[in-house]
Amino acid sequence: MAAGSSNYWEDLRKQARQLENELDLKLVSFSKLCTSYSGTRDGRRDRYSSDTTPLLNGSSQDRMFETMAVEIEQLLGKLTGINDKMAEYTNSAGVPSLNAALMHTLQRHRDILQDYTHEFHKTKANFLAIRERENLLGSVRKDIESYKSGSGVNNRRTELFLKEHEHLRNSDRLIEETISIAMATKENMTSQRGMLKSIQSKMNTLANRFPAVNSLIQRINLRKRRDSFILGGIIGICTILLLLYAFH
Repeated sequence: MAAGSSNYWEDLRKQARQLENELDLKLVSFSKLCTSYSGTRDGRRDRYSSDTTPLLNGSSQDRMFETMAVEIEQLLGKLTGINDKMAEYTNSAGVPSLNAALMHTLQRHRDILQDYTHEFHKTKANFLAIRERENLLGSVRKDIESYKSGSGVNNRRTELFLKEHEHLRNSDRLIEETISIAMATKENMTSQRGMLKSIQSKMNTLANRFPAVNSLIQRINLRKRRDSFILGGIIGICTILLLLYAFH
């Protein structure tokens, strides 16, 4: 019965790690898609300046975004279900010491799920913001081009619009670079946190595995202190006796 329960727990952990690896790869591809979206939209807009060309033009990136978002949400749902099953197992486990170790493992998987969920929602929100901004800028550019081609009047105003549009694009590039730096920093901090958690887990495992060693070390220290007190008392008595003998 215990062997069957252990196999069930290991199978759940194996499924959780597999889903976590798939989510990690999917989120990396999802992030790359979002960061490359703006540049691709700019290149397509330069190639298609005709008014008859739709803004999105059946963008394959938009379809890819929707597909990947659905896949990631499904993986997150599956991983949530696995974590729930692991939680049910830990609540039903009978050995308290084993249950503590299982709870530590479960908490680690929950932290990973929370990080992946937060990263997915953040990347998705950034992508939607970029797409909304690109649609707005594309509409402005289309209006400017239409006005410029429809009449040769107010060239000065048209130039101002174009300059303002260029300023906005430069600002967008700076914002994207800042976002990229922030994401790289987050990845480094996540990696460091994982390393610290691994070290802490190993230390806790050693402490739980060798409690008798700690008790033995404490007893040795107590005996060393007692022996030191006894030896100090003997030396003091001998010194007093020698002084008494010397003065008599």
